[in-house]
Amino acid sequence: MTAVDIAWRKSSFSEDSDGNCIELAQHGEGVLMRESDAPGAVMAAHAHGLRMLIAAVKAGTADSTWAWHMPSKR
Repeated sequence: MTAVDIAWRKSSFSEDSDGNCIELAQHGEGVLMRESDAPGAVMAAHAHGLRMLIAAVKAGTADSTWAWHMPSKR
């Protein structure tokens, strides 16, 4: 996999003039997430795991113990 294989997307609500925002990309059965001003640091998760993380962030219950991983091939 190379960087050109991934189509990153950001929210249309992201209006940061410095371009700092969270970007998402679909990759196989998983979801990739990165900070636009640090594109080399990429986190991967199942789509369900990302939904759980977003819910925890909204609820204020997310912390540094979240485990991120790509779906395993069965």
